[in-house]
Amino acid sequence: MSNLNSTSKKAVGRKTSGLDKVLRVALYTVLIIVAAFYLMPFIVMLITSLKDVEEIRTGTLLSLPASLHFDSWSKAWSSACTGSSCGGISPYFMNSFQIVLPAVAISTLVGAINGYVISLWKFRGSDFFFAAMLVGCFIPFQVILLPMAQTLGWLGIANTTTGLVFVHVVYGVAFTTLFFRNFYQSIPSELVKAARLDGAGFFTIFYRIILPVSTPIIVVTVIWQFTQIWNDFLFGVAFSGFDTQPVTVALNNLVNTSFGGKEYNVDMAAAIIAALPTLAVYVFAGKYFVRGLTAGAVKG
Repeated sequence: MSNLNSTSKKAVGRKTSGLDKVLRVALYTVLIIVAAFYLMPFIVMLITSLKDVEEIRTGTLLSLPASLHFDSWSKAWSSACTGSSCGGISPYFMNSFQIVLPAVAISTLVGAINGYVISLWKFRGSDFFFAAMLVGCFIPFQVILLPMAQTLGWLGIANTTTGLVFVHVVYGVAFTTLFFRNFYQSIPSELVKAARLDGAGFFTIFYRIILPVSTPIIVVTVIWQFTQIWNDFLFGVAFSGFDTQPVTVALNNLVNTSFGGKEYNVDMAAAIIAALPTLAVYVFAGKYFVRGLTAGAVKG
């Protein structure tokens, strides 16, 4: 009797194992198809950037290049015309970094302090203050164009990189505060009370206790802010000067420039170059994004 039971269990196990393999193959097949479909625009851009102009005109979108041409990449970087300037997108690429790095750092720090105060140092009206800040998350870009332009003029930083950093910090603080406040809600308030009893002050607690456990939400905030600011076009075109335009504005000018024949390979190469920083951020830090978003989902 025991031999029959063991034999039947082995048969069931083999059937289950076989079914699991079939389901796994089917799952990976579907994932590969979906990934290929999702990556198709990028593949077309990459293939086009490696062709010469004549091959683009006579071939199809998905036809592979007969030979690889990298001239379009060097031209997009250093000599393509973006409006009346023909210095490529490299200066504007650097402008974007000069805007993104300080704006991300400042908005992340301010959001961390705001979230720390609202969640762990509650004061009278803190909930109302947080609700008022949340309104900033739902204000469209277009609504603040005129008042922000007037403010930049009053401060004397209109058409400057500093002005664009200021704009992105002001607009981004509402989001960063929301992220940090929700994360810090999961930290027991007794931890802060105990530190206060031991004589630790506001910034000592923040620096020595709160920040060391904030790595997941800091990563989330940095990815969010970096992506939003790097990909921004409206603020860049509205508040930048000729020499302070971000790369998104330069890319638009390059695509719409009509000097000579249309060079689609240069346009595609420039678009890929402009997207590389955000692509790199997601490749190297993307796995921490969902982990950080869900880290404060459960309190206790």
